[in-house]
Amino acid sequence: MPSMMTAHRPPMSAGKMGEKECCSAHACGHMGYGMGKKILMALVGVLLVYLICYIGSLARNDLKKYNFIGKADKQEHTIVVNGYGKVTGQNDIAMTTIGYSNTDKDVAKAQETNKKVMDQIMSELKNMGVAEKDMQSNYSIYPDYNYNPQKGQELIGYRVSNQITVKIRDLSKIPNILGLAGKYGATEVGGLTFTIDDPENLKAQAREKAMADAKSKAQRLSASLGVTLGDVVSYSEYEGADYSAPMYNKYMGAEGGGISSAAPAVVAAGSNDVIMNNSIVFDIVSP
Repeated sequence: MPSMMTAHRPPMSAGKMGEKECCSAHACGHMGYGMGKKILMALVGVLLVYLICYIGSLARNDLKKYNFIGKADKQEHTIVVNGYGKVTGQNDIAMTTIGYSNTDKDVAKAQETNKKVMDQIMSELKNMGVAEKDMQSNYSIYPDYNYNPQKGQELIGYRVSNQITVKIRDLSKIPNILGLAGKYGATEVGGLTFTIDDPENLKAQAREKAMADAKSKAQRLSASLGVTLGDVVSYSEYEGADYSAPMYNKYMGAEGGGISSAAPAVVAAGSNDVIMNNSIVFDIVSP
């Protein structure tokens, strides 16, 4: 059998291999140079943009400085006036306080005794037409001490105090309501006070008068100064009236040797002034 011959590719010469490697290295070097050039150009472009913006900002600031050279800041000119308004209203309700205080060594007994007296007073008030919303209780219990020179403070019992603040809408019933204190042995009666139940309407009237007063003052003042009034810059107001006047102060059994069931036959409610004050700031328009 003829022998099989294996064909072998002749080996590449060292010269050709060196030439190929040289070309490859030259191409890589050329590519790297081109990439670096592009990056450098991009950086230069960014720096140019920043430089242009910076120069523009400097130029704008210089122009602003130039525009304001020799010019003063604008000043606001205003006029401040105060207004006053008063309205007189008739008192239509009365306020008083009826209470009872007692002391006992037994707390429960002290409460029971106090409740008996005050329940009778509240029942009578309701029978006279006083609504529950017009009665407000102030109830307290606290230890009552007596000072002994030899032993110091000694506990003598517990004091129970219950006071009812009554709003009287029917002023003709004032004598009968005050008479309840002596009738049931109440130990405390507060001062009778007259007031206006709903002063908001009177406040609105007083406010209108105060505003008219302020505007009149502002017009006279601007005419004297030779200027023109502009818009209202600010406004503030406050009440100047205490529309609650005491009729008489205290009416307590401890001061007069006991509370009499008799009450004044005629009580004058009187009137109160509702006062509003305001302060208005007007802008002055340049001529």
